Amino acid sequence: MAIREARPDDVPVLLQLVRELAVYEREPDAVETTEPMLQAALFGAPDVGGRPVASCHVAELDGEVVGFALWYVTFSTWKGLPGLWLEDLFVRPAARGTGLGTALLQALAAVCVERGYGRFEWWVLDWNAPAIGFYRSLGAVPQDEWTTFRVEGEALRELAAR
Repeated sequence: MAIREARPDDVPVLLQLVRELAVYEREPDAVETTEPMLQAALFGAPDVGGRPVASCHVAELDGEVVGFALWYVTFSTWKGLPGLWLEDLFVRPAARGTGLGTALLQALAAVCVERGYGRFEWWVLDWNAPAIGFYRSLGAVPQDEWTTFRVEGEALRELAAR
């Protein structure tokens, strides 16, 4: 069992894991991401300003990547500090119960501590009771007083044009 930062040669398996996560989250047709898009987001490309906009750690079991945690830096005006937002955490079902999910979260918590970040946050679907129980067991506290808003697609283009 090993946790490490993702490398460019991990992109194909990362995309497969993203697709498996979408199936688990009951959105199998929602993934629009491509390998070049992931490559650019994680390792930089001219279309994203030349710099990575996200980071990723992978979980290996017997030398095979079986899980990932994709994240990016946020900022809290109230704390005056950066934070880490976990966008996606996924471990293949056959590898669950091995400690890899906990190890991925521990690795990201260590990034926060080492860099002096003030928060480590993520969201979880309301129906995902196993994940909610897992996160609570690690000391995570739900922020029920917040509602997520999203603008995308045509509504996003209309808002930009106002």
